[in-house]
Amino acid sequence: MISIGALATRPLFGLPLAELWFALLFFIFGMFLFLDGFDFGVGILFATRDNDHEKEQLLAAVGPFWDGNEVWLVVFGGTLFAAFPSVYANLFSRYYLLMFAILAALGLRGLAPEMYEEREDSRWRTLWGYSFVIGSTVTPFLLGLFVMNWLVGTTGLITPVGFLGGVTVLALTIVDGAAFLGLKTRGALRDEMRNYGIQAAVSYLGITIITLGTIYATEPGLRSSFRSPTVVALVILTATLTGIYAVALRKRRYYAAFAATATLVFGLVGLIATLLYPFMDRTAGLTVREAIISTLPLNLMSIMASVLLPIVLGYFVVLYSAFSGPVDTEETYG
Repeated sequence: MISIGALATRPLFGLPLAELWFALLFFIFGMFLFLDGFDFGVGILFATRDNDHEKEQLLAAVGPFWDGNEVWLVVFGGTLFAAFPSVYANLFSRYYLLMFAILAALGLRGLAPEMYEEREDSRWRTLWGYSFVIGSTVTPFLLGLFVMNWLVGTTGLITPVGFLGGVTVLALTIVDGAAFLGLKTRGALRDEMRNYGIQAAVSYLGITIITLGTIYATEPGLRSSFRSPTVVALVILTATLTGIYAVALRKRRYYAAFAATATLVFGLVGLIATLLYPFMDRTAGLTVREAIISTLPLNLMSIMASVLLPIVLGYFVVLYSAFSGPVDTEETYG
């Protein structure tokens, strides 16, 4: 049995808990970016539809999932606050306008489908259809902007690296959304989404290379990290998986394309985490071990996380199993 005294003086089982919580934080962010990413992608692809029936199919595809997927963003913020409170305070004070903009865009994305279904009026639906597209587009762009600003440690709001990061995440969500719609739609609509997905994948790879090149050119402090085997492996993995994704879509292997998308998302998040480490807040000069909370609460949180995280993951397994398969052609969001 572990005593309270031991919990207060040394890490649980001698584990490197600071690094594990750093990894857990970015795993949670990866879960959000992957799961809510396809919601954003569907919202962006919604702009390509003129047919009301096809619009309803896209809304019905994400209807059971999007509000649950946003839980991961709440968990990310809660984990950052609980494990790295000084970094939470620094980031939210430094980028508070950006945080409010992200929340506003998320709110618009969530409100728009509900309002879209309230009336049959064409002008009303046009308004809320545009709102759905805008919210779905602005949110991932701002998230990419936030993460890249955090990575390079800038105090500015709009930076070249941040802008490119926003475009990178935006392209990735379209890749994600097209793969998801390959699983959830049928016929000509599915074929058209497949073509958008291949185009988005090529764009994502190109934008990622430009973004990494810009970081390397403008951030001397990060150049040594680019030579690490992990970073090199993740870049090669990204290029390889982009090709696998495109081939899978061409051959109508939609589950393979969706699995490739998941790996692409976690590859990008892993790349960002690797470039950031050992810092947790480069601007403040805080490393992961300096920013982590004290031993006793960290141990207690670790015990709680080991119990709660499998339950949350199990819930999502049940959710996605219950709503698996393509949506019915007559199904609507409401």
